[in-house]
Amino acid sequence: MTMTDPLGDMLTRIRNGQRARKSSVTSPASRLRANVLEVLKREGFIRDFSKLEVRPGISEIKIELKYHEGDPVIREISRVSTPGRRVYSGIKDLPRVYDGLGISILSTPQGVLSDSEARDKNVGGEVLCQVF
Repeated sequence: MTMTDPLGDMLTRIRNGQRARKSSVTSPASRLRANVLEVLKREGFIRDFSKLEVRPGISEIKIELKYHEGDPVIREISRVSTPGRRVYSGIKDLPRVYDGLGISILSTPQGVLSDSEARDKNVGGEVLCQVF
């Protein structure tokens, strides 16, 4: 069966893994997922991620979740732009998540960036998800 929203599936796996207090979760690999995970790692929301070869031609990403004093570091993670409703934002209209405590992850012409990196580079794009 085909998956209509692969990024939404990965975010749900992270959300469910943190609620179940798992140390790591796996997700099928793709370039977009790896780029989003790179932003989450840079911003300190996950510990690390690595790409694993399951079979020839089939790869998975192992995501190591992060906890602080027993509580998940990611309190909320939600998809903003979906396959049925794309959400684009210019640099001036870019929303602040919890007044700057959280981040938005954007797909821009310069790659997948957090909202603060997009403001520094003065570029807008598709708002993929929000993390707090």
